[in-house]
Amino acid sequence: MDPVRCSWCSEDPLYQRYHDEEWGVPCRDADSLFEMLMLEGFQAGLSWITVLRKREHYRQVYRGFDIAFMASQSDDELQALLQDPGIIRNRLKVYGARRNARAWQRLCAEHEPVEWLWQFVGGQPRIGHAATLGEIPTQTAEAKAMSKALQKADFTFVGPTICYAFMQATGMVMDHTTDCHCYPALASG
Repeated sequence: MDPVRCSWCSEDPLYQRYHDEEWGVPCRDADSLFEMLMLEGFQAGLSWITVLRKREHYRQVYRGFDIAFMASQSDDELQALLQDPGIIRNRLKVYGARRNARAWQRLCAEHEPVEWLWQFVGGQPRIGHAATLGEIPTQTAEAKAMSKALQKADFTFVGPTICYAFMQATGMVMDHTTDCHCYPALASG
């Protein structure tokens, strides 16, 4: 019998692996945080499983989300990327990835990025205790503050809902529902 998972998680093995091994687990690796911030932005207006299915291809075309590579891409390279069916071919998102890589470089020049991002939750995961998906917010004051700060730093595709999803994905917020098999271990820290 399969373990009980959050109701948003489908039967797709890729989704289940993401849910069980990554979502809600505290991440304090700068490269992984950058990748997830990019993926959450790519997801805007789409389902998360769409992005998960394209994640490995994104890793290939962005050379493992190499920030220097992404920041230095020319307009011609971005135009060519828009022809790649392995990614989400949205012009604003493709050009936004370059903009975000450049913004990340500036952020890293001024701050330690892991500490800077985690400051919005006081440096420690916020533990949710929702029994159902309906009890989980789509944005919070912390996500709004992160969104505002990222926008001020010239990031794009970082609205409060995207920032909250990013916080959930990277374990800044642990929102597994109380009936989920992941909840006990992640709620206890």
